[in-house]
Amino acid sequence: MELKARLVAKALAEGFVACRVCRPDALPEVPARLGAFLEAGYHGQMGWMEERVNWRGNPSVLWPEARSVIMLAESYAPEHDPLAMLERPELGAVSVYAQGRDYHDIVKKRLKRLARWLIEQEACQVKVFVDTAPVPEKALAQAAGLGWQGKHTNVVSRDWGNWAFLGSVFTTLDLEPDAPEVDHCGSCRACQDICPTDAFPEPYKLDARRCISYLTIEHKGPVDEALRGRLGNRIYGCDDCLAVCPWNKFAVAASDMRYHGSAGGTLAELVVLDDAAFRLRFSGSPIKRIGRDRFVRNVLYAIGNSGDVALARYARALCGDADAAVADAARWAVAQLDAG
Repeated sequence: MELKARLVAKALAEGFVACRVCRPDALPEVPARLGAFLEAGYHGQMGWMEERVNWRGNPSVLWPEARSVIMLAESYAPEHDPLAMLERPELGAVSVYAQGRDYHDIVKKRLKRLARWLIEQEACQVKVFVDTAPVPEKALAQAAGLGWQGKHTNVVSRDWGNWAFLGSVFTTLDLEPDAPEVDHCGSCRACQDICPTDAFPEPYKLDARRCISYLTIEHKGPVDEALRGRLGNRIYGCDDCLAVCPWNKFAVAASDMRYHGSAGGTLAELVVLDDAAFRLRFSGSPIKRIGRDRFVRNVLYAIGNSGDVALARYARALCGDADAAVADAARWAVAQLDAG
């Protein structure tokens, strides 16, 4: 069996749902697309996207010695309907990817094992990445044939839907590339139509400044009042556009149960977390990185949207919080509940 076939078999044995290969320079259209995204200001406060643009637009510049990029997908498909949580306003809805252990740690360990195996098979150099470097992973995934970037801008596959983490192994080995995937969204508009904040100016384009995932995770300070009511009870991320994709009928069960958990909870228990309690509760979770202040700010928006006047006392207690965004969110929540 040739090396590439053994590589794919090894990747599947490690728990990945797919493994494909492309060249590092297989993305001629990315620089222009990235430039247009940044020029429109769609990246919001994510200033890091403006850094090392030449790397983000051309992976071959990231490591010139690389001859092949091995792209891998690992499923984290939920065992339940994520949209059902939105009908429980007393609870905080957390994005599926963040309900268990931090995927960076789990996926990177798998990638490193696969990379070590590859070196044992044939002398080469490797570098592994999982959402930790200026690597255009979605575009590389399409170039390698893993799937295509759907109208919601996430990678979709006819074999495993769109619930997957992406990882890459850059190598000096010259592996045979796979054919790129073509678009299969057709006339479907499910992801566009369900978006609570109208974050898609048009299909295949995302304005992060209106995206709930961006607003609850990346955005610092108060959220635009015009958007707060649309957050509902989403306190960390949003899965609406992913959840309605019809290709999820082919979703593959997650290979690692550590992706599943119960990171949320009742708004009443989450809003009272101080810094120490927050860090303890979310140790090992991707939620930890946003910090107590941003998290409690999100919980207060959910309280304001809950319609439950019994939660008003928790918001009132935080109207003088040391963090200005938390205090602002608390006052907004009280006003919403008082207004009925």
